Amino acid sequence: MGRYRQIEEIVRLMAQTERIRNTSIIAHVDHGKTTLSDSLLAAAGIISEQVAGQKLFLDSWELEQKRQMTVFASNISLVHTFKGVDYLINLIDTPGHIDFSGNVTRSLRAVDGALVVVDAVEGPMTQTETVLMQALRERVKPILFINKVDRLIKELKLTPEEIQKKFARIITRINSIIERYAPPEHKKDWQVKVEDGRVAFGSALHKWGLNLPHMKAKGITFKDIIDAYTGEPEEIGRKVEALSKRIPVYEPVLDMFCEHLPSPLEAQPYRQSQIWPGDPNSPVGKAMAKVDPNGPLLMCITFIEVDPHSGVVAIGRVFSGTVEKGKIVRLVTSRQKGSIQQVYMSMATDRVIVEKIPAGNIAALSGLPSIHVGETIAEEGVETAPFEALKYVSDPVVTVAVEPEDVKDLPLFDKVIHKLTLEDPNLHFKIDKESGQYLLSGMGELHLEVTAYRMQEAGLKVRMSKPIVIYRETISRDYKGPPVMGKSPNKHNRLWVTVERLRPEVIEAIRTGKINEMQTRDERQKILMKEFSWPTEDARNVIAIEGTNILVNRIKGRQYVEEVLDHVKSGFRDAVATGVLAKEPMYGLKVNLEDILIHEDPVHRGPAQILPMTWRPIWGSFLLSEPKLLEPILSFECKVPNDFVSPVITLLQKRRGKILDMVNEEDMVIVKAELPVAESFGIADELRSSTQGRAFWATQFSRWAPVPESMQAEVIRQIRERKGLPPTPPRPEEFCEEE
Repeated sequence: MGRYRQIEEIVRLMAQTERIRNTSIIAHVDHGKTTLSDSLLAAAGIISEQVAGQKLFLDSWELEQKRQMTVFASNISLVHTFKGVDYLINLIDTPGHIDFSGNVTRSLRAVDGALVVVDAVEGPMTQTETVLMQALRERVKPILFINKVDRLIKELKLTPEEIQKKFARIITRINSIIERYAPPEHKKDWQVKVEDGRVAFGSALHKWGLNLPHMKAKGITFKDIIDAYTGEPEEIGRKVEALSKRIPVYEPVLDMFCEHLPSPLEAQPYRQSQIWPGDPNSPVGKAMAKVDPNGPLLMCITFIEVDPHSGVVAIGRVFSGTVEKGKIVRLVTSRQKGSIQQVYMSMATDRVIVEKIPAGNIAALSGLPSIHVGETIAEEGVETAPFEALKYVSDPVVTVAVEPEDVKDLPLFDKVIHKLTLEDPNLHFKIDKESGQYLLSGMGELHLEVTAYRMQEAGLKVRMSKPIVIYRETISRDYKGPPVMGKSPNKHNRLWVTVERLRPEVIEAIRTGKINEMQTRDERQKILMKEFSWPTEDARNVIAIEGTNILVNRIKGRQYVEEVLDHVKSGFRDAVATGVLAKEPMYGLKVNLEDILIHEDPVHRGPAQILPMTWRPIWGSFLLSEPKLLEPILSFECKVPNDFVSPVITLLQKRRGKILDMVNEEDMVIVKAELPVAESFGIADELRSSTQGRAFWATQFSRWAPVPESMQAEVIRQIRERKGLPPTPPRPEEFCEEE
């Protein structure tokens, strides 16, 4: 506790909700978030001012320091005095690389405001837009810091007028994103403006910064800043150091947090309807709107850490009530109870034990071992809806086969995989039933590379295959013929099935959790009928959702249906989890149960009979509906000098890339394109060498698209051979049975 001189002050301010600011720092990779965080921590006395900017304190993991890149979101609390009043700032530093954007999504659920950091030279990049869009969808209010202004002076040698024009372009671009994604009532008042001090600029590395109110108060002009960077190197060093003392970067940034970001009291009423679907007039709803520390407890878990000493530690935002040691709570989604063993304040890698943490703050707690990210913790005995599911911008689209080098390490392998997938819900692990392979899926090559490093750190040596792309299977048209029949192996039971495509907007609603299995039948029916014009019977009788596929029960007036329905659901889940073309997951299907005949004797209708009777007709009707394979597509944005545009275009064309747009920006060109994930491996090295390291680029998952017709058969053959299957998919006749 010695390092954190402000602990008692922090604990005191936790109860003064109007003085709390929960904020996140978001940006594209390498735009300077963690470097800026260092100066803010130095201002709070957490690190020394001398090492601020070099220490990267919130990049506490060895690999983050080595690569100078944030992998994990890191939160810390500090106190700042603004206009004679003390404020508590709960700060989360987030990763900028798209492979770790899940961390950004989780962080934004816990905060009410976000500082968007933009490199003055590169301007807003793809990931800047992505993280800002995520923030606005969570109803998180943005402010702006334009970083690396020293580069405009030293490298680009711009005049004060040119620097201001550059700022104006960046601000216009950020405001256009706010206009597009902000909630309707905030499209105008959340626009960032220089005049009212919601835009700051400076150099996080050189520790100086300003916004307009500070410029006026300190009597500083752009000319003074340019002067600091002119002269001999030694002289520049002295002048820049003097500048950092006269206008330290932490002052405008921390002042902006206090003045322009909302307290939980202001933010929770307008965030509530977006992130929590419960009744605003219920006791929980009212307590949440008032951020009532004495109301029923409601907390959303945004991070999980598995600690060797404390066990599973869950971190999240307390929206209502108070988290305290010994309190019995309910895990709403997983329908379990537990007791809070310990309550902590999370201070980067340290955890400080406290008695309790009231509503409006970010808390860490231990003692709930079966908890997961996104879980809703509620007061025992209080009925409440869970928080909305976290909406990730990307799916895991790259897979590797992974196995321990030594078979004796299998128990350790199991333990490490459990820890990693619990801490990072964007890592998916499964055992392939056909091949027996252990498959690990992540957001990209780097995500899996970092995961391999974490396994190594845990003392586990593993072998990893080359990256494998995950595909999806779907149909080109709805099944038009009579329902396809499936018989149980003993021939005593029959099921008739049809298959249709789901509309893209329904798929998106399932993907974002708007339609899910946890909803009541009435809630789901209302959404499907009102928003997607489904027939009443179909909307009412959705009985299972798996991935982006829906099972609808249209069966009427048959006996024993209820007794076998659970087995039918399991058969449906098996069928769509491993499709028939290449054993890849099915995508966007509506499977309709049209009719059924069940044997009266329970002995003849067990799972061994009902499961095959279910998946066979689903696969049969799937194969009769012009099946096709979908591949994941990345959106690609590259900012490159005019002279190097040609190699970038050549590289994209060689990799089946499709150019969407090319925008000129001074002496740079922004190339926007789409690129299949299958063609993206190794692109970083090739881009660097073909542009002499002058290209700035970013990729992110965009959509699923059909594999080109000319390649479809070959891709299916390769996947099947890799999985140890016969090279050609089965024919429909193998699954469609005669009466």
